[in-house]
Amino acid sequence: MSDDRVTVTAYPDGPLLLRGDARVVTDDGAELPRARRTVALCRCGLSTIKPLCDGTHKASGFRTDA
Repeated sequence: MSDDRVTVTAYPDGPLLLRGDARVVTDDGAELPRARRTVALCRCGLSTIKPLCDGTHKASGFRTDA
């Protein structure tokens, strides 16, 4: 990963997109490997691969408040 800025973008009715050189750590302190510069983080709470998004928000009808 490079040393560019980290950004988090909340997509309406979807995940948080994390871009840049950031570590993603689980609640037990394990670092998740990152093969891509952009990762989608679950916001609906229904993903089977939390903290990553698996697209379940679409089928569940998850909506964010405007």
